[in-house]
Amino acid sequence: GTRRFGELRMTLHGISPKTLTERLRFLEEQGVLARTVFPEIPPRVEYNLTKRGQKARPVIEALRDWGEIIGRR
Repeated sequence: GTRRFGELRMTLHGISPKTLTERLRFLEEQGVLARTVFPEIPPRVEYNLTKRGQKARPVIEALRDWGEIIGRR
């Protein structure tokens, strides 16, 4: 679903804002994420998976699940 930067950062424990920004930009460049900027003050930015990102969703979810298993050890 739609996520804002702060929401993503809270769910990704231990990631710095700089690293998250770099990763989001890379995924946007690759066509996996769509970034929508709303002309508000303060600016609001939302991220969504594109069709290409939706196709990768099963892989992303499998990696997330694997990471959770590894993290429990």
